Amino acid sequence: MTDTDIDDLFAMARDETPKPSAALMERVLADGQALQPRAPSPLRAKIAPQPGFWSMLLSAIGGGGGLAGLTTATLAGLWIGFFQPSSVSAMTDVIWSEGAAVDLVELIPSFDDFLTEG
Repeated sequence: MTDTDIDDLFAMARDETPKPSAALMERVLADGQALQPRAPSPLRAKIAPQPGFWSMLLSAIGGGGGLAGLTTATLAGLWIGFFQPSSVSAMTDVIWSEGAAVDLVELIPSFDDFLTEG
């Protein structure tokens, strides 16, 4: 056997393409037809329920996580407001000492304090 004989065998193998059987083609086409999308029939179309008032309100504040955060912040504010920790009371006493007018208390410094170079 020579090198040209092998090349001739490869050329013959390339020329012969296998043909699928008719039964295989029928099964492939039947499977493809079964997977084709079909238009929904008007009798089986389902109407999605409209969201109610409470579900729209809940989704407006961020869902369940937003409601949990809002509840936590509300309860923390009520707790600090009614049962002030001693550190909050001490800070209030320092800021509003006896006889100090409420309108003279400066809780936020002016913008000029931030512009000064150090």
